[in-house]
Amino acid sequence: MNGDTEQNLLRTALAGGVLTVTLNRPQVHNALNPPLIADLTKLFHEMGARDDVRVVILTGSGRTFCAGADLGAMRAAADYDFQQNVADGQAIFDLMNAVDRCPKPVIGRINGSAIGGGVGLVSCCDMVIAVEHATFAFSEVRLGLTPAVISPFVLRKIGPGPARELFLTAEKFDTDKALHIGLIHQVTSAELLDETVSQKVALLLQGAPEAQAVTKEIIRMSEQQSIDDQQVATAEILARRRASQEGREGMSAFLEKRRPDWQGG
Repeated sequence: MNGDTEQNLLRTALAGGVLTVTLNRPQVHNALNPPLIADLTKLFHEMGARDDVRVVILTGSGRTFCAGADLGAMRAAADYDFQQNVADGQAIFDLMNAVDRCPKPVIGRINGSAIGGGVGLVSCCDMVIAVEHATFAFSEVRLGLTPAVISPFVLRKIGPGPARELFLTAEKFDTDKALHIGLIHQVTSAELLDETVSQKVALLLQGAPEAQAVTKEIIRMSEQQSIDDQQVATAEILARRRASQEGREGMSAFLEKRRPDWQGG
């Protein structure tokens, strides 16, 4: 069903198979509190069962993408016992994992600054387009904390070299550096942000949805298996894709010089 639905913490808009998910706490720079974390995690867990969604765009309302942990939630956490703090950390990890493992392509539309957990979300997106004035920071050590639960996702994105510097100094960095270390993929002006995102969406919609989901699995598998194990696994995946409805349709469309059915025939 196309249209908009507005919730307290999230805004979602679905049009033409593209679901735009907007963090909707602009008064606190879209900071992550437990209810927002739970809502966002639930939404991304549902993506695998949603045939009406081809691409997900993740963005923030106002001038900030996500300021990381909510101040009120941090104050409350000061009174948590150890197990409560473990559960809180696991909830944040679950959110990052849900975004990272989303079977649909996820575009990060970074409309402003991203701090701490906000950069964690950026690192979990498949492709990231940021406005030129956006800034980033892993601010945790200045609060006596550490970017612990987001670190597996960030390290896979930018590698340990840049992470050593940025995690330990907590310094703010701009889009030039974010682009250089591979945190983001493209920089544009605020005026051209939506157009630039739309261009990427158009490219994604040309691909077969099941093939894109399997491709994301292959990328994850390559980080976990030896090259010898991957020889067998990837050959089997290729064989299954060639025998799949999408694979047969794609090859037939190519040979018949027509558009495949997922592009509207």
